[in-house]
Amino acid sequence: MHWLLAALGIQIAGGLVALVAGRSARLATLAGAVSSVVGCGMGLAGLAAIYWGDSASTFHVAWNVPFGSLSLDVDPLSAFFSLPVLVLSPLAAIYASGYLVPFRDRKSLGGLWFSYNLLTAGMLTVTLARNGVLFLVAWEVMSLAAFFLITFDDERQEVRDAGRTFLIATHLSTAALLVMFVLLGNNSASLDFVDFAAGPGAAPASLVFLLAVLGFGTKAGLMPLGAWLPEAYPAAPSFVSAVMSGAMSKLGIYGLLRIVLVVSDIQPWWGWLLVALGAISAVLGILAALAQNDLKRLLAYSSIENLGIITMGVGLAVVGFATDSFTLATLGFAGALFHILNHAMIKGLLFLGAGAIAQSAGTRQLDLLGGLLKRMPWTGAAFVIGAVAIAGLPPLNAFASEFLMYSASLGSEGLLGPSPTSIVALAVIGSLALAGGLAAFCFAKAIGIALLGEPRTPQASDAREPAGLMILPLILLAAGCAAFALFSPLVVNKLMPVVAQLTHQSAEATAILAAGALGSLAWVAQMSCGLVVIIGGLAVARKLLLAGREVTTSGTWGCGYARPTPRIQYTASSFTQPAVEFFGVLVRSRRQLKAPTGLFPRWGSLSTANTDMSKDLIYRPMFDSIGLALSKLRWLQHGRIHLYILYVGCTILALVIWYASVELAPDNARRVEAISQTTPDL
Repeated sequence: MHWLLAALGIQIAGGLVALVAGRSARLATLAGAVSSVVGCGMGLAGLAAIYWGDSASTFHVAWNVPFGSLSLDVDPLSAFFSLPVLVLSPLAAIYASGYLVPFRDRKSLGGLWFSYNLLTAGMLTVTLARNGVLFLVAWEVMSLAAFFLITFDDERQEVRDAGRTFLIATHLSTAALLVMFVLLGNNSASLDFVDFAAGPGAAPASLVFLLAVLGFGTKAGLMPLGAWLPEAYPAAPSFVSAVMSGAMSKLGIYGLLRIVLVVSDIQPWWGWLLVALGAISAVLGILAALAQNDLKRLLAYSSIENLGIITMGVGLAVVGFATDSFTLATLGFAGALFHILNHAMIKGLLFLGAGAIAQSAGTRQLDLLGGLLKRMPWTGAAFVIGAVAIAGLPPLNAFASEFLMYSASLGSEGLLGPSPTSIVALAVIGSLALAGGLAAFCFAKAIGIALLGEPRTPQASDAREPAGLMILPLILLAAGCAAFALFSPLVVNKLMPVVAQLTHQSAEATAILAAGALGSLAWVAQMSCGLVVIIGGLAVARKLLLAGREVTTSGTWGCGYARPTPRIQYTASSFTQPAVEFFGVLVRSRRQLKAPTGLFPRWGSLSTANTDMSKDLIYRPMFDSIGLALSKLRWLQHGRIHLYILYVGCTILALVIWYASVELAPDNARRVEAISQTTPDL
């Protein structure tokens, strides 16, 4: 634990040094990046020391805050969710050292690096916290740090709008979590998690679960709760988007799993709800991504899709746990946890790649790119690996984690099990298949329009590889995607302690329950190895066959046109037009067509615009109604100071009366006395 505390201290200290450095961009970048790498390295060393039994895993100090304590602990679940934070954050910091060079002359980078290190420290503390007050403080620190990072380039209106939307969503999330913790600690003298588990359990379990879904589901970006996500990820710097998608969003899943551990009375319908939310997020998320022409916005909606896939796995496992179908629970949790690791690597790779593309070509719009694979071979190849992986195709890692979810759904306790469970399993299978097919189509568009063909603009034609500090994390993450696929059985075996904790089984029993699926997964890994060997062999054979021969290039056949131009290529909208029109009700894509007329038309135009369904149908009407209702209270703001003082006095008087009534109540008086005995400084 001391290593982890040192990691937190180094992160915060490095951020403060960067903040003090102010407008000295080089010093701020050096302090921020080095402290991120060193701090996260010490955090990984601390996890390793705890894993090998060489260090204490708990830390508890009294905190002079009502119901609060500085309680930290590392169990298998905390260690697992700390990994994406401790691995992705330093890689993104290395990338940022090159990415931020163009901003040095027009932005102070001290505040950015301070917020970045604070984000990392906040995320790590969230995974370690074992007290409700400490958890909420860390959650709020993480959220506010993310807000300042999202609004870094605040000269643009869309960035300011994205920051405001994120701030509203994150505080609604925190409000739900605050009520949840109050309910959990209702009959306890503290908000320590251990008291939740050991207390009398007076809080309605289902209400606690629904509040957890509302609070944590908003942070994870599940539809319809995650309307902030498609705005925030594109607005943030690309290395921040990578960390938010790869690490921060996973803490929403962590919170759900932690509540599942704390609450004992788990109901099957909880899993049905999670599967429904996951299926909606997976299908609608990838459909929305399919219609996007902005590369980072496409990746943002793809994140919603993959968080939906993870949530389906968790829901399937909760159904299995609630119905004593432990094989279903084991494989569901294993698939969800493995997909969390895979998505962290893949989405980190894709957002970093998108940032390199946007910086080199000057735009994120797909219709203004093209031909970048020849001009940026390292970045382009890494992006292709990430795109193939995120589509769930072999021989890469997301295929392996989705395979586990298919195995759970198709097993004797899934599709072949009792009727309610079989319906849930069928929903998971159908949603995974549909989302997977649409994801392959979506990323075929991204690769084909952005990387292949001819450059559509002079800026795309002049694009070149970024600095080496930006390429190194791409190579490492791409290698990780391949390694986690080829060694997937070993990775899943290492996840068994976490699965055992979630299912309340021993690690040995969990391994036995997962043995059949792991055997099939080993066969999949062998096939992936064979596919990699075949691809590599074909590449070597091609090189040998062309050795010594003259190899030339020529223009693409123009289908009979004498003077073909890049304009005759497919656009992003035309590539996906059949699918967008087929799912038109769900995608909500608007078209403006001015068709060519006459025998020799001189012009014609087609433009498309895509809107977010949950924002248009739920949040905008809701907030407009709230704004209209609040506008009717403007008469209270009349500028008369003496009446404002009267309002304050009446509020204080009401609070005093309420407090007196609470303290005089017999039951509450005993509770106040118990609290005062445990926290004498109150």
